[in-house]
Amino acid sequence: MRFSDDRHAAPATLSPSPARRRGTLAVLFAVAGAAALSACGSGISLDEPIESRVWRLTRLGQQPVAAGIDPQRDAQVQFDGTRMSGSGGCNRITGGYQRDGHTLRIGPLAATRMACLDAERGQLESAFVDALQATAGYSLLGSSQLTLLDAGGRTLAVLENR
Repeated sequence: MRFSDDRHAAPATLSPSPARRRGTLAVLFAVAGAAALSACGSGISLDEPIESRVWRLTRLGQQPVAAGIDPQRDAQVQFDGTRMSGSGGCNRITGGYQRDGHTLRIGPLAATRMACLDAERGQLESAFVDALQATAGYSLLGSSQLTLLDAGGRTLAVLENR
C-alpha cells in the first residue's frame, strides 16, 4: 500500500469565504460607527450617577410639565442607595429601585394619601406614579436630564436635575 507524498503539495489557504468577510466588515463598521458617535460628544451617558440628585419632572410622555410656584410641590424624585423617594405633587412617594446598565426598575411604590386640592395636579401625580412603575430603562443627557423609558424604549417621562 502506498500513500501519496504531501510534502510537495501546495499549502492549503485559510482565506475566509466572501460571506464571512462581509460579516467581519459589517462588525468592524458597526464598532467604528459606535466609536465615532461616542467621540462626537452626544452627551448621552450611563456612567453619570443618578443618585443623590433631585430630579424634577419636566415632561410626561410628550406633554411638557410647567414648574409650580412652590418648587417643593413639584413632581420630583431622588435616588439613594436602593431607595427612591420624592413627591408626586400632592403626596410623598417612596419605593425601591434597581439600576443595571441600561435598565432601571422602580417599585413597588408607596404613597401618602392626602387629597390634591387641584384636580389637574392629582391627575398629573397619578400619571407620574404610573410612569415611574412602568419604567424599564433610562438614558442620561450629561448629568442634567434623565429620561425614563418603557420596555419598548418609548419615553415615559423626562426629569431634570436641579
